[in-house]
Amino acid sequence: MANVSIIPSGDFKTSYGTDTTIFPTVTSRNFAILGVVLLLACPAFLDRYWLSLLIQIGYLGIAALGLNILVGFTGQISIGHSAFFGFGAFASAWLSNRWGIPVVLAIPLAGVMTTAIGLVFGMPAARLKGLYLAIATLAAQYILQDFFARADWFTGGTNGMIAEPLTLFGFAFDTDERYFYVVLVAMVIMYLLGTNLMRTRDGRALVAVRDHYLSAEIMGINLTKYRTMSFGISAFYAGIGGALYAHYLQFVSVEGFTIVFSIQFLGMIIIGGLGSIMGTLMGTAFMVLLPEVMQMASKLVSGTAIDAALNLKDNIAFLREMSVGLVIILFLVFEPDGLAHRWKQIKAYWKLYPFSH
Repeated sequence: MANVSIIPSGDFKTSYGTDTTIFPTVTSRNFAILGVVLLLACPAFLDRYWLSLLIQIGYLGIAALGLNILVGFTGQISIGHSAFFGFGAFASAWLSNRWGIPVVLAIPLAGVMTTAIGLVFGMPAARLKGLYLAIATLAAQYILQDFFARADWFTGGTNGMIAEPLTLFGFAFDTDERYFYVVLVAMVIMYLLGTNLMRTRDGRALVAVRDHYLSAEIMGINLTKYRTMSFGISAFYAGIGGALYAHYLQFVSVEGFTIVFSIQFLGMIIIGGLGSIMGTLMGTAFMVLLPEVMQMASKLVSGTAIDAALNLKDNIAFLREMSVGLVIILFLVFEPDGLAHRWKQIKAYWKLYPFSH
């Protein structure tokens, strides 16, 4: 039932072009526009704490979408995504500091530089699959981490690097209220690009490689080309997200881009739904908000009978980290298609109610 697209009566398609629109119905398009309008008003009503969370969802959601294009749409695997995220952060800071390039231009250029690095690692990885591909991407993670620590000219080494705030026509986006709009515009653009990519010939080729690579090859699809392309696209999104992250914090350090961060990126797309654009954003929001919810829960449990019965004591703070791994396992077992699939089921239920079929 959930896999069937239930279109309202009278909302029908008369051409191939209308059948491949971004939004399946007029209502979904209107709700998307309404959501963006509501987000535009957020700085007027939310404090810095909530704006900071929304900004995190924005730049992490961009990077997670790149990983979902690679893993969810193409069927590849990567456990080194945080290294490409970090490279984009350092590249943007390096371009603006070392060469004086305006930050508004340094961010997309950092994405292009990260794409080049992604293609370098993607070319050999394109001929691998399964466990061998996972090990290759793990190697990329540690190679780039070591590069970050040693390349003082590029990253500042263990001391890190200052990232200049984004300035446009003399107006500095150096507060949460201002930078929120930068991340929102970037997120909307990148998600529209990602959605459009999946509607193109190349996007359908990526999905064909995922579904059955032998059939795709028989149909004339160059597997090496599209597997390598998916790594480049994934790295581009990671680079843009990392650059936004750098100019938000205005400082980049090598300690932030570890294998644990890469696992968190995988958790975002697993929880949201592999092969789902909307699910990527839902999974990112879930992963960003989950530690905050667990932090509040830890404060409520601390000093209570539950704390005494389980003998948590000082270890109660680790519930925040444990919850991430537990949630990933629960989703893999009980909801492997992610939040996007559950949302489709909920919509289908209300459209069919009170009928059961």
